[in-house]
Amino acid sequence: MMEKGIWQEIEELYMEFQQLGISQSVDYEKYYLYSLITHSTAIEGSTLTEMDAQLLFDEGVTAKGKPLVYHLMNEDLKKAYELAKEEAQCNTAITPAFLQKLNATLMRTTGGIHNTIGGSFDSSRGEFRLCGVTAGVGGRSYMGYQKVSAKVEELCFLLQERQKSVETFREQYELSFNAHLNLVTIHPWVDGNGRAARLLMNYIQFCYHLFPAKIFKEDRVDYILSLQQAQDDETSQPFLDFMAVQLKKSLSLEIQKYKASHNKGFSFCYFSDTG
Repeated sequence: MMEKGIWQEIEELYMEFQQLGISQSVDYEKYYLYSLITHSTAIEGSTLTEMDAQLLFDEGVTAKGKPLVYHLMNEDLKKAYELAKEEAQCNTAITPAFLQKLNATLMRTTGGIHNTIGGSFDSSRGEFRLCGVTAGVGGRSYMGYQKVSAKVEELCFLLQERQKSVETFREQYELSFNAHLNLVTIHPWVDGNGRAARLLMNYIQFCYHLFPAKIFKEDRVDYILSLQQAQDDETSQPFLDFMAVQLKKSLSLEIQKYKASHNKGFSFCYFSDTG
């Protein structure tokens, strides 16, 4: 029952978010996008803050003492998000080539050529891995690289089919969450899988004109555990539950911030015109 409750709460928050006209505020979408990017790269180890990212994106100023690779990571992911927003306006179909294009954009300057037993591939061009990968706690192994292409094809086909049939607000969000989970589980690339999966999730949300869900960097451990639990139990429910909580948190925070800034107000001193 808890689960039904949370979706009711999300819908109510969503209505409040829309009634307040938050997304219509000047530059709101731009700064929210910066926040999405900062949290996504922070999950991968970047130490750039939202303020660092804002200075980097708007002024071209780098954060003192922070590694160049984190700046590149953020700049490339920003380009990938801009690409996704453009493609969402045309409802571009989710195909393996489209996913490779997104990954190539976010790996543009940090990827490179890998020579492996399976052959040579370029991770800066979004090419699928030709080697095994292990990641995370206890060195979890992902599926053999020989299966990757077929699995990505299958995922794209399923997503295209589902996109035709989902109707409700919750179904649209859960489709995007499932896309995220499945792409991470396939792990098609040697690097950038997490960022690409979060971007694919947001891309589907952009296509439905939904508020883009954010995964908070401070919830990174719970995020990884929910993915692992979903993979171990072969059910998406643990991850869907986690994402519903993140979505609720995001909407609540945006509403709180908006109200706080509007309640402050500014007291002006009015002078009588004696001159």
